[in-house]
Amino acid sequence: MSAETWALDASACLGESGPFVAHIPGFAPRAEQQAMARAVEAAIADGQTLVCEAGTGTGKTFAYLVPALRSERRVIISTGTRNLQDQLFHRDLPMVRDALGVSVRAVLLKGRANYLCLHRLATTLADGRFPTRAQAAQLQAVSAWSRRTRSGDIAELEEIPENWPAWPRVTSTADNCLGQECPSFTECFLHRARRAAQEADVVVVNHHLLFADMTLKEQGFGELLPEAEVVIVDEAHQLPATAMSYFGQQLTSRQLTELARDSRAERVRDAPEASDLEPRIDALEKAVRDFRLAFGAEPRRGAWERERGALEPALAELRGSLDALGGALRGQAARGKGLESCWRRAEELTERLAWVGGEAQAGWVRWFELSARGFALHATPLDVSEAFQAHMLAAQRVWVFTSATLAVDGAFEHFAEGLGLETYGAERWGSPFDYARQSLLYMPSGLPDPASPGYTARVVEVAREVVEASRGRAFLLFTSHRALREAAERLSEELPYPLLVQGEAPKLELLRRFRAAGNAVLLGTNSFWEGVDVRGEALSCVVIDRLPFASPGDPVTEARIAELRAEGHNPFLDYQLPQAVLALKQGAGRLIRDSSDRGVLVLCDPRLRARSYGRAFLASLPPMPLTDDPDQVRRFYTEPDSAGMPDDARAELPAAGGVGE
Repeated sequence: MSAETWALDASACLGESGPFVAHIPGFAPRAEQQAMARAVEAAIADGQTLVCEAGTGTGKTFAYLVPALRSERRVIISTGTRNLQDQLFHRDLPMVRDALGVSVRAVLLKGRANYLCLHRLATTLADGRFPTRAQAAQLQAVSAWSRRTRSGDIAELEEIPENWPAWPRVTSTADNCLGQECPSFTECFLHRARRAAQEADVVVVNHHLLFADMTLKEQGFGELLPEAEVVIVDEAHQLPATAMSYFGQQLTSRQLTELARDSRAERVRDAPEASDLEPRIDALEKAVRDFRLAFGAEPRRGAWERERGALEPALAELRGSLDALGGALRGQAARGKGLESCWRRAEELTERLAWVGGEAQAGWVRWFELSARGFALHATPLDVSEAFQAHMLAAQRVWVFTSATLAVDGAFEHFAEGLGLETYGAERWGSPFDYARQSLLYMPSGLPDPASPGYTARVVEVAREVVEASRGRAFLLFTSHRALREAAERLSEELPYPLLVQGEAPKLELLRRFRAAGNAVLLGTNSFWEGVDVRGEALSCVVIDRLPFASPGDPVTEARIAELRAEGHNPFLDYQLPQAVLALKQGAGRLIRDSSDRGVLVLCDPRLRARSYGRAFLASLPPMPLTDDPDQVRRFYTEPDSAGMPDDARAELPAAGGVGE
């Protein structure tokens, strides 16, 4: 870093006279970005916890990277997804590092499933059984790549699809990894990546890996966090849900079938004469299938306590077959490290089955989730605040939590209470975008209550009219798969624009097609409400069918409501409403992603006007002009310079919330 740059504070580095203006083409100083950089710099200097919301377009990534890289402290940055992790490491961090002229060792660290496991590759090659010739050929391509890759990151191998069914056979999990006992440990790609992370100044992870380390599920490679002085959590609104997953327990059909498959492969490798193993492996595979069938055919999720009695025979069969395989593996464990690992996995899964399939306990909810062919049993803590606080207090370090959606009606209590934060600084910056001219909020009148049988049909009618005005270029976001399927069926033969429906292709492929078409209409549920960034004219309309309240029949939501009610709280005001407000903010945030974007946000739910809690939703949205007139929506698209209405008409409309209102 030059003496001139070092003399500036983090805020000034992002200002008119800072290095970013000279080094990054098109960089424009933003007051909100500079204010956030100042707050993060102060939190690091003072050793404080900071919770901050930065609206879309603030440039929060640069705002925390500048003070982090200048701090000369060891920093861990956690993002919400692997895609954001890659973007931060490969694009944003190098730009900031070069602009500042700092020499910082940075490492991208992913979870186990992202790295090729040489031992499991060798075992799978030796097994040689694949359902198709295509998978066998792909395995040979993976084998050839393993001899030339330096990182072992499977994202390098672009010719193999991300959803290739055989990836679990050539990557490891915390359950099946042999750790330091592995014959390939010295060449292990994950071990190398972890070792590099221990020596780095900045380590970029994602939330799942952050919690995997905190809960010590990644055994055999040491801890990641103890020496970190600063932890920055981006997309922090996802953190409470991730914490509930990692502080809980789960048992899946995939874990059990992988145990069976690995036991068979290790037997062939190290104990081919151990004939007693094969029937027990077959019995476990059958018990897994029978247990799934005992739930019925339809994919669903529900409370374990309600189903446990009817499932007891299938559960007993599953428990007995797992015990029997574990006993047989124990007798062969001395024959090889792989067999020993399988025996220990069987013991661990037996204990996990007893926990997740056991009796109810206070503060926990046991529930199941069914796919077409598989199942998952979960035991989830209803409150993770104490557990998270224990990890935060275990070592003195700075924590910065940031997202575009943390505040509810301008306050951070809902987020802070979820993680047990008591002493923290809080800041909030609105988006620098000119929503008054770039956007329009359309709340159509005359729609029935969302509980009405014909509600989705009416939503589709509204969407069809708006999409006609926008000439496609729209996201239609639904709160349920049932509503999405009905809308897709109604629109499939009526729209003159390409129709893309979630589930017909992987998410990234759907987004690629959407951007390429330029006039497509994409129908999605929760996975498209956040983490999706489509800039430019390809996305000019977002339609949301109803307020995104979690289903009260969801087992975790139901248990949380019951617990809050028993404690004397108001579950709706204290839990359901804040969660829905944050979810709506995420969905609405898909619309305006750049200073040149223009678009209409359509909120169909009439409860926004009819119920008193509608104000909480509207107050949390950017200050968008509001209308219920479809003609103004049409003018918005045909008269781009007027944002759909003259200035005097805009002034007469109520605004939809926004910072400071």
